[in-house]
Order: sequence, then structure tokens, then C-alpha cells
Amino acid sequence: MKNLCQNFDVRATIPVKIGKKSTWDVLFPRRLWLPTWTCDQRKEGKLNLKVQCGTRKEGWVESAGKSAFGFGVSAAVLFSVFCYSPAALAESLTVAFPVSRAPEVNAVQRTLVEAWGLIRETFVDPTFNHQDWDLKLQQTMVEMFPLNSADAAYTKLRGMLSTLGDPFTRIISPKEYQGFKIGSDGNVQGVGLFINVEPRTGHLVVLSCVDGSPAARAGIHQGDELIEINGERLDGIDSETAAQRLRGNAGTTVTVKVKDSGTRSFIREVKLPREYIKLSPISSAIIPHRSPDGHFTKTGYVKLSAFSQTAAEDMRNAIQELENQGVHSYILDLRNNPGGLVKAGLDVAQMWLDGNETLVNTIDRDGNMLPINMVDGHAITHDPLVVIVNEGSASASEILAGALHDNGRAILVGHKTFGKGKIQSVTQLHDGSALFVTVAKYLSPALHDIDQVGITPDVQCTTEMLNSTKDISNSTKDKASVSSLEADSCIMVAEHELDLEESMGTAS
Repeated sequence: MKNLCQNFDVRATIPVKIGKKSTWDVLFPRRLWLPTWTCDQRKEGKLNLKVQCGTRKEGWVESAGKSAFGFGVSAAVLFSVFCYSPAALAESLTVAFPVSRAPEVNAVQRTLVEAWGLIRETFVDPTFNHQDWDLKLQQTMVEMFPLNSADAAYTKLRGMLSTLGDPFTRIISPKEYQGFKIGSDGNVQGVGLFINVEPRTGHLVVLSCVDGSPAARAGIHQGDELIEINGERLDGIDSETAAQRLRGNAGTTVTVKVKDSGTRSFIREVKLPREYIKLSPISSAIIPHRSPDGHFTKTGYVKLSAFSQTAAEDMRNAIQELENQGVHSYILDLRNNPGGLVKAGLDVAQMWLDGNETLVNTIDRDGNMLPINMVDGHAITHDPLVVIVNEGSASASEILAGALHDNGRAILVGHKTFGKGKIQSVTQLHDGSALFVTVAKYLSPALHDIDQVGITPDVQCTTEMLNSTKDISNSTKDKASVSSLEADSCIMVAEHELDLEESMGTAS
């Protein structure tokens, strides 16, 4: 009789990254418990799998939140392990299922077990969308048994994940995961599209385009819906898979079909060249400004396009440089910033705040709220600050905007944000694929729910608001010196708010 346990090879501990504590250790301050898998062969063609929690180790936790772009990134990073309570030591689960004789399918079955176990212990909804998650494993294993290819088996695995009703809980291939990690470094070959799944519709929508990229030059805009890539429909495709199809060697081309966000009916086909695209997360400038009382001032403008690994350091350098040039106020532009490393967002928030302020609140699967607080923070500058947001500001951008607004540090100007208030974990599985799991949701410091709601700014960039600022801008600006930044409608509104804040501060 063939030893199926040996063939299945489940007798291994799920890997966990052990290292220095990070800011996000406060998310899971408890000890974490690693599981072991044991296999018991009962008869030919069927195994019993036992999950037993074992060795205790301290886990290293980091979170992120980025949306996929056309060369592929998405949602957040949190290394986690199973069985995170001491009570779990006593828990074991035995599940019987048939094992495929096809090596490719057999390997995916192992991946399925890993994914199922991680979700079982960490998914934010302990009801698993009101279904029996243990039974779901058995059903999916049975469905995989007669298959002959890894692709078909992965389709069944993804189908199982889709029953959770959470588009952010998903699995990506090893190649896609490499693209995810490369994207966070800011060096990619692609077309320059930031894309994400719109949770309410499941459609792939454009969050933004990289300035000067092939997508931007082709006139693709924020809010456009991605319909096809190279003639293949994108129905039910997640953002990483779509991003993988958009990426490729510089010099090659990709054909996309998009639905215009304005008409919602006009569909056009565009052929895009792939290029080397360097994502610099920070750009800055000084906007000359004359206040209503006639004083000449300098406003420091900083645009943060993504929360990459260098975003916090680059932001600190930009603020220091602007301070050295004697700016009197700041505009922080988070428009079309789809997110990125959440830790980078928290680090940026601390550059503007003092003391022990709450930056964000997280809620775990048991409903426990855990505030993430600063510790004896010291702001780089206390100059007045306006933050600009829009519908493309998501995830870490919303955390940063909420932290600065709710702590009274900044006025928000623009349009309501995207509304992604979930924290995902990502764990690399044995075959190099990666599993993203929604493990918690977050609220702003003032306990405002962000998920599928977004953040409504204090002042919107409406036509009425612009009309009220025209007299001020016309009378205080030298028309010959008006730059593209000064002509930006939301920046005009932001400058008006800074003038109001200065006048109120002077009057007091």
C-alpha cells in the first residue's frame, strides 16, 4: 500500500518570520502559537489530517495596505501564525479527505490546507460568512480529487476563498507575489496603472495613473473600469492577477479595454507600451502666496503618491528641506494615493504630531478594539496643515488623513475617500504563493468607521467653494506667476483654508 502521508508531505510547521518587534506588535501583543500538521493514513486514497498547536514563539508583525497597480501591488502585509491563544494548545482537528495521485494537484491540495488553516485561525469574521469552514475544506478537497492540472485545482481553491464574501482575502501565484514585493520597492516595468477591486461591484477600477506613464498619456483616468486585457475578460479577476497581465518587459505592448468613468457606457480599446517606471513616492514644491492682509508667505506643498518602503524617510527629508527654506504652512496632497505600507503611514503621521496621540484603532475578530498610540512624539513642524484627499485616496492614505484630522492637526479638503478600512495579512506558502487574509478592521482615532464609507473632508472642492475663493485669489496673486499648482482648484481651496486659519490665529 502506498504511503499517502509521505506523498502529501503535511508534516511540517507553517513558517513564521521571527525578528525584531515593530510598531504593529501592539496589534497582537499576545504570544503566538505555531501549529504542526500530522497525517494518519487510514486506507488507500484517503488521509486523516490532524492540526495540533505546539511550540510557542514570539511573532514579528508588520502591516501594509497597498492597492494593485498595473505592475502589481495590493493590500497589506502582516506575518501571522495560527493558534494565537494558550487555550489553543488543547485544540486539534481531524479532517478526512481524498488525496490526488496527480503530483500537480497534490501540491495544490497541500497549499489548500495551509490556506484553509491560516484563514481558520485569523480571518476577521469568525463565522466565515456563516458557513462551516471545516466542512468547506472537505468539500473542496473532494472537488479537487478528479482534477488533472494545477490551474484547475487553484480555481477550486480560489472558489473556496470567494465564499468568504471578502474580495481582499485571496491567493496569488508565486510570480504575482514577486511582483507584489518588487512593487513596494518602487521599481517596475509596466504601464503605470493603479487598480483595485471595487468592493460593492467587484469590478476592477483605476485608482490613479503614474504621471507621465503610458496609461496617463493614453488618457486613462481615475474611476475608469478595466474590462479586458489582451482580449481576455476580467470578470471575477482579482487586482494582482490583472496587474500581472499588465506587467511585462519594457518595449512590449499590452492592449486594454476600458469603460470611461464619465459616461459609464463609452468603452474604448487602447494599446499601451510597457516601460520602466520609477515610482518616486514624494514630490515637493514651494507655492508663493500673498495673504489677504498683503503679507508674502511660502506654502510647502508635498505630494505623497504611495506608501513605499522609502516613503517615511523621503517625507522627513522633504519637510526638513522645506523648513530650511522658510515655509509658513503646508499642503499634504494624498489624492489618488492608493495606500501602501501602513507602518509608513503611521511613521508619516508622527512627523506632524506631538505627545501620545492615538493614530488608529483596530478591531480584531473577537470585537476587541486596540488603539495604536504614539509614544512621546515630537513633530518636525507645527506650521498650519491642510490635507487634500479624493476618491482615489485609500487604505494607508485614509489612516494618515484620519490620524491628522481627528487629532486636530489638519483640515481635510477635497472629496470623500475610497473607503478601505481593512487590514490584511500576507503569508508566503510552501510553493511560493501568497495568501492575503483580512484579519482586522480599523477605525479612525475618533472611532469613525472607514470601510466602505470613506472619510468626508471638512471642505469639498465644489464649484461654489471655488467661486468664493476667486476674489481672494485674483486680488492676492500675480497672474503672471500662477503655476500649474496654484491653478489647481483643490490647492486654491486649501490655500484659502490656510488663510482663514492664520486670520483666526491672529485674531485670537
